[in-house]
Amino acid sequence: MGVDTGEQNARVHSDARRFWTVLGLIVVVALAVRIVFVLTVAQHDDGFYDAAYYQLQADANADGRWFTNPFPFVENPGPAADHPPLTAIVLTPVSALWRTDNVLQMRFLMSALGVGVVVIIGLLGRQVGGDRVGWSAAALAAVYPYLWVNDGLIMSETLAAGLTAAAVLLTYRLRARPGVPLAVGLGVVCGLAALTRAELALLAPLLVIPTAVGLRSLNTSTRAVLAVVVLAVTAIVVAPWTLWNWARFDEPVLISTNEGIALLGSSCPNVFYGSATGLTDLGCLPDPSPVGDQSVQSRAYRDDALEYIGNNSARFPVVLLARAGRTWSVFRPADMLTVNEGEGRPRWVTGLGLAFYYPMVVLAIGGVVIRIRRRASVWPLIVPAVVVTVGTLIAYGQTRFRVPAEPSIVVLAAFALVALSDRIARSRSAALPVEGAPADAGAARA
Repeated sequence: MGVDTGEQNARVHSDARRFWTVLGLIVVVALAVRIVFVLTVAQHDDGFYDAAYYQLQADANADGRWFTNPFPFVENPGPAADHPPLTAIVLTPVSALWRTDNVLQMRFLMSALGVGVVVIIGLLGRQVGGDRVGWSAAALAAVYPYLWVNDGLIMSETLAAGLTAAAVLLTYRLRARPGVPLAVGLGVVCGLAALTRAELALLAPLLVIPTAVGLRSLNTSTRAVLAVVVLAVTAIVVAPWTLWNWARFDEPVLISTNEGIALLGSSCPNVFYGSATGLTDLGCLPDPSPVGDQSVQSRAYRDDALEYIGNNSARFPVVLLARAGRTWSVFRPADMLTVNEGEGRPRWVTGLGLAFYYPMVVLAIGGVVIRIRRRASVWPLIVPAVVVTVGTLIAYGQTRFRVPAEPSIVVLAAFALVALSDRIARSRSAALPVEGAPADAGAARA
């Protein structure tokens, strides 16, 4: 006799309530960690780095000067696209509500979004491994320093982590239930991710094309439609920003004008040779800057960088390895204690993050191996690492560039932890004597 449908539904609802109850408790911990960091550490940060741009750009937007150069020391400010726009747009309502002294409110907003990232990571873990993997992944994300430290800063990393994790989650759901609505949702998320960090424009093709190819239960035309929908929606989300930039700048600007600075800052003697190999040095930029708007300057920087790389091509492979090694903390990781300090991340947080990171990477690699052995899909979880590495090779090495891949590391580590826990439980169960049987062979012979 089959199980009553009502009984099945009740069990499903009960399991869902239990999942969300436990996840809610984890969220409370995640929020507490982030608020404590903001109130005790982050709010005292007064460094001048990218966070200043996001804050001042949000203020300029709230004043109606949408994406014009926000720095007060700039005379005759022109159009600005120093960074992709989404982070400043998200912060703009805070600037509109608090016209002055709004930095703390911005930090609280980013912390709230960081808690949302924990929830998405929990859902992703549940999608790929069940409730326990979801809880484990969320718990790791709640206390992982390389996640919560960014949530206390006014930077793009929180949005990048959340949107990347959401894109991977939607990819797995699209694999499970192929359909146009999920394809549209994935395209929207990938487009927003590209408007957060330019290299995340690679997410859409790297996620959807292999997924479409792998949906062998569908005919070729249906798979093609799903892939086209994701890519087209991604382009539609990005297009208004790109078209506006082309109208207001002298040179074409796809997402931001920052690539020229990133290229030239990482293509000069200071970071091609010596102990700083693979890093960036803004002292490499010419003073005064080239004449023209940001797009013209970016092109000039890009041309100079490519010329330098061409003149030092024999050294370039070493530099590329150093960049990747720094981002993944396998080359001179202690250097990041100082580098990160200049961007609002105290030395102790970077050190604590490394202590968390290395065991989790080992577990994540184990998670990849386990999923491969079980013939479970692993590519969507690996895509963020591929995107991060490509972006690093183009720009320079920095652990914060790794943040979009951190949710995958956390989920894969959680998957491995649960698998290891299950294996230990099975071993202990097998070692227990069967009730009514002799304790051992010796006892049987006696």
